[in-house]
Amino acid sequence: MSQRSERFPSRMQTLTTRVVMAGVFLGAVIALALSVAFSWTDTLAGGAGGGEGKLSEAAQQAFHSPPGTCLTWSAKDASDAHQVPCTQPHLFEVTTVVDIGAKYPQQAPFPSLDQWQDIAQQQCNADVRPYLGHPLDPYGKLTTNLLRPTSAQWSQGDRQLRCGLQFAGPGGTLQPTTGAAKTQDQSMVWAPGTCLALAGKGVGDPIDCGKPHSYEIIATLDLASHFKDGYPKLDDQKTWLDTECNNAAKEYTGSADLSAKKLTLGWDSREQESWDAGSTKVNCKVAATLQDGSGFQAVTGSVKSGAANSSGQQQSPPPSSSSGSGGGN
Repeated sequence: MSQRSERFPSRMQTLTTRVVMAGVFLGAVIALALSVAFSWTDTLAGGAGGGEGKLSEAAQQAFHSPPGTCLTWSAKDASDAHQVPCTQPHLFEVTTVVDIGAKYPQQAPFPSLDQWQDIAQQQCNADVRPYLGHPLDPYGKLTTNLLRPTSAQWSQGDRQLRCGLQFAGPGGTLQPTTGAAKTQDQSMVWAPGTCLALAGKGVGDPIDCGKPHSYEIIATLDLASHFKDGYPKLDDQKTWLDTECNNAAKEYTGSADLSAKKLTLGWDSREQESWDAGSTKVNCKVAATLQDGSGFQAVTGSVKSGAANSSGQQQSPPPSSSSGSGGGN
């Protein structure tokens, strides 16, 4: 199989990382600003023009959950938020309860969104390691956020916050996780067969592979299965993954010629901080890159051998990349 096998160019890696981190940050902003599971907005409680209503019993119980409680919802506004066992898929796990009354006394105004973000960073990050029993991977899938009172509850003196952990995708959408956070692998990986949307020139949330996307995950590998004596240097990771991801690509695609499809094989690497947090897994992936290395261009269809489209029929024609402003590889 003749193809370029390499990590995506360094400029693109930087861009992708920034897009991912921006997406996670955006997810936190959205959660703090709009999601009732994170803000219990006055809109749900009666609306600005209709007076203050009452939260549902399940919502009240969710907001007052103790550490170790997992919450989930399916409604876009999270109006059906409720507690679930952490062994079931969930979107948020409460890690600690914080009272900020000493800093924000009775007459203190309701914090702005920027202030809530600062509060979340100041109050929720410090207690994560004791809760997990090990470090939080700064590049991993889990990030901190908080549940906060409504403005009405604030005016009544409620200053209790629930800090917690969530998994926000590159585009900011919360992704379900299963199992207590302290038992989860924090590696930022996706299951093989997952396609991630194209967001500008960067990466978005999971999307059907039949739709335009940035890259497709073809394998998950564990660096610790090969590097048994501690953290491997990035060059050593690259050397091993060059071979292993090529082998995975042959198996996944049926030895397709990726270069003929203008696709590039790439993979993740892990930093020391991630390794120390137990994040040793990486993804192999394929994508179409812009000629100037500034990002990705759209790919439509899966590269998997024998992949079927949404109607269950064999894919025809095969996956193709759409030329963007930078052209194809």
